[in-house]
Amino acid sequence: MADARSSGFDVVGIAAPDAIPTAAARLRAFLAAGRHGTMDWLADTEGRRSSPRSLWPEAGSVVMLGFNYGPEGDPRAATAEREGGAISVYARGRDYHDVLKGRLKTLASRFKARFGGEVKVFVDTAPVMEKPLAAAGGIGWQGKHTNLVSREFGSWLFLGALFTTLDLPRDGAAEDACGSCRACLDACPTAAFPAPYQLDARRCISYLTIEHAGPIPVELRPAIGNRIYGCDDCLAACPWNKFAVAGREAKLAARADLAAPPLADLAALDEEAFRARFSASPIKRIGRDRFVRNVLIAIGNSGSPPLAAAAVALLDDPSAEVRGAAVWAFGRLAPAAAFAARRETRLAAETDASVLAEWNAAPVTTAPSRSGAA
Repeated sequence: MADARSSGFDVVGIAAPDAIPTAAARLRAFLAAGRHGTMDWLADTEGRRSSPRSLWPEAGSVVMLGFNYGPEGDPRAATAEREGGAISVYARGRDYHDVLKGRLKTLASRFKARFGGEVKVFVDTAPVMEKPLAAAGGIGWQGKHTNLVSREFGSWLFLGALFTTLDLPRDGAAEDACGSCRACLDACPTAAFPAPYQLDARRCISYLTIEHAGPIPVELRPAIGNRIYGCDDCLAACPWNKFAVAGREAKLAARADLAAPPLADLAALDEEAFRARFSASPIKRIGRDRFVRNVLIAIGNSGSPPLAAAAVALLDDPSAEVRGAAVWAFGRLAPAAAFAARRETRLAAETDASVLAEWNAAPVTTAPSRSGAA
């Protein structure tokens, strides 16, 4: 534990490689129901993901490590800034993968020098079921929102794993302390939880704004509000957060320019400007087109007619994904006559079927007032 803390980690738990025997069946049911959406990599890695020994047969123990990234305040406050974008708290600083991987490698070197054996480290990108393993190691339990909950750190833990060939003493599994609470379930804007402890990623805002490529389903767009990268609502709603403390890692500190950045500025980002602004951020992973698509959904939900100009500027964007979202945003904000006139000329020029569908499906209505904005 001392080595882990000196490497920057806040909590450690040790589990056996066979400590999550029901996880494979739960994953199989999740995939069979199609709740993974377009995340085909989950299905492709199902076999290796089912247990640590499926990934590394020599694994003798799994050391799970938690890294606190608790926010200073309630991250949901940004959702009230209708002309600014709300970014998930984990993505407001430097990419945590880079920070944790370095710390894990340092810890692994110390571990091997002191105890021997072979080690492997993983941070999110490998087919490791971190949350069930963390629960088995006593770090926390998987709450009704399927995320890890800690008595000490609430919902705000990044997880890393150190696999070793050594047979280490195990920690006991954490006990579920959700009780009758359903705050996380009720907080979800898109009703992404079919039942407690079940998630349908196809309705999850984090999935829709990060993993999902192409047009976002029209029926879900209004509920996204101004969330342009991820969503913290179910995490932030958990009552166990009353014991949480703010993260202490300076490299992961929230950037001031990502607190609620103006939507109009973000919509104007071209590829070069996007890469420059998010060069060290996890946001860079989704690319400019998907990010600007998200920004346009937020613009359409803003209830601010002046932002229609930002959508109009992107009606000719090279990306069909961006053009389609621009049509939807413009249709939500523009006066009926202006939208109808623009649609007539665009229908004749547009060649992408998905964008044509946006023009044909968009309602011709008057611009909404702020009080009536979704």
